[in-house]
Amino acid sequence: MKYLAKIEVSLKPGHTDPEGNTTQHLLRELGYSVDAVNVSKAYSIQLEADGLREAKVKAEEMAKRLLANPTKDNYTISVEMQK
Repeated sequence: MKYLAKIEVSLKPGHTDPEGNTTQHLLRELGYSVDAVNVSKAYSIQLEADGLREAKVKAEEMAKRLLANPTKDNYTISVEMQK
């Protein structure tokens, strides 16, 4: 069966976000009242699995092995069956 895994990776609190800081500064220069900007990456991955549980396990492995650095990143995962 085909599944769609969505994995969002963001920095843990306390880690600097240079891209977010730059974006915040530029938005303020454009006249927007912005308190903070945090940048995250979103991955949409189409994958094959025998069931939802296996698809979730594969998505978790992908996040841990490649997409997120456990030292500095948090991540969330959602998986749904493709129609």
